[in-house]
Amino acid sequence: MRLLLDTHAFLWAASTPEELNDKAREAIENPENEIFVSAAAAWEIVIKVGLGKLKVPGDPAVWLPARVRSLGFTFLAIDASHAVAVGALPKIHADPFDRMMIAQAQCEGLIFATRDPENLKYPVRTLIA
Repeated sequence: MRLLLDTHAFLWAASTPEELNDKAREAIENPENEIFVSAAAAWEIVIKVGLGKLKVPGDPAVWLPARVRSLGFTFLAIDASHAVAVGALPKIHADPFDRMMIAQAQCEGLIFATRDPENLKYPVRTLIA
């Protein structure tokens, strides 16, 4: 299974895995699965930390890549095909970070792990986080 984690799913996996539902936690912790964290999630985390809306242990520029590595996850870069695919998405959700991650999941054939009910309305394979 190849999963792309929504920002909240990554944060839960990184800090409070008990927040994830059992099926999602098992999938994320299964070493046979490939787990991806979008550059959009990293961008969202850094912005929210800078605005004081989110706290992470230490400097996000250090903590984030170290935590992704320690969990065995892989960063997924944003490329032009992802950006163009955002334009084809139905206008369901206004969050640009979520829209980018949904487009990435579609383009890359990934399952999107999310608990956001708006994200579940998109034509993308999902796993409820």
